[in-house]
Amino acid sequence: MSRMTMIEAIRDAMDVMMEKDDNVVVFGEDVGYFGGVFRCTHGLQEKYGKNRCFDAPINESGIVGAAIGMGAYGLRPCVEIQFADYVYPAYDQIVSEAARLRYRSAGDFTAPITIRMPTGGGIFGGQTHSQSPEATFTQVSGLKVVVPSNPADAKGLLITAIEDDDPVIFLEPKRLYNGPFDGHHDQPVTPWSKHELGEVPEGYYSIPFGQAKVVQEGTDVTILAYGTMVYVAEAAAKETGIDAEIIDLRSLLPLDEETIIASVKKTGRCVVVHEATFTSGFGAELLSRVQETCFYHLEAPIQRVTGWDTPYPHAQEWDYFPGPARVGRALKQVMEA
Repeated sequence: MSRMTMIEAIRDAMDVMMEKDDNVVVFGEDVGYFGGVFRCTHGLQEKYGKNRCFDAPINESGIVGAAIGMGAYGLRPCVEIQFADYVYPAYDQIVSEAARLRYRSAGDFTAPITIRMPTGGGIFGGQTHSQSPEATFTQVSGLKVVVPSNPADAKGLLITAIEDDDPVIFLEPKRLYNGPFDGHHDQPVTPWSKHELGEVPEGYYSIPFGQAKVVQEGTDVTILAYGTMVYVAEAAAKETGIDAEIIDLRSLLPLDEETIIASVKKTGRCVVVHEATFTSGFGAELLSRVQETCFYHLEAPIQRVTGWDTPYPHAQEWDYFPGPARVGRALKQVMEA
């Protein structure tokens, strides 16, 4: 085991796969010589050369479009969109081309591409560097959508993504790059080097999609979360003294419905937490599935704690960010219902 930040674990996953498979290529804005805005690709160009790790123009539709073509011809591109907020120019390429290629060609072609992008807020990025667009991809047939919450998962899930024969949207919560964040912005953050989840296995390993992880067992209420909100949920449960079972979904598509159902049937209560906007956020899908499958086991209405239906504000970052206080209020409400 080695101690790594999430940045280092993501870089290590690409390094492992580039060494294992000559068809794996890495490119995007500033990912070559500079090593990426968050340094996730630092050193890869020096090690593997400019033909396998290179810079692309500031053109997201061109980056993804080129990756689709490469994938159809046998390469395995792992591309970086500098911020998830910048992916929208490439949305048509992702939805109309990458996600549909296997279906429309009756299996003759696939798009074995991984699209990495930093997501979420908590770093004072403002409205154009803080969005969480996962729900815009989970409704698209043919895509897989993954959100790791720690370095060990990030490496194993990214290796799985690169090996997958279909397109994977790999969302990296940038507030977790250097350490877990529980939502208390006025308190010091524990670096991954001092956290047990900072231990990352060396070499090759993979984590299957569609397998959620119960990060904390409990009997009072089930909390469904992913990314940064896993740690916010842990803080809220601890501060309220409520015996919550916390599930880190890890992959949103495919979704581990079995683990969710088993937990909610055990606790009889459910709180869904995510950073994206309330309306049409992925929490609405989670709420629907729990309601449809666990209705007769529920002791209280399902609660959602999310971002607000506004652009992500810069000056009021912590009023927007779903912190432990808001999650704690939802936990108390669902227990008192």
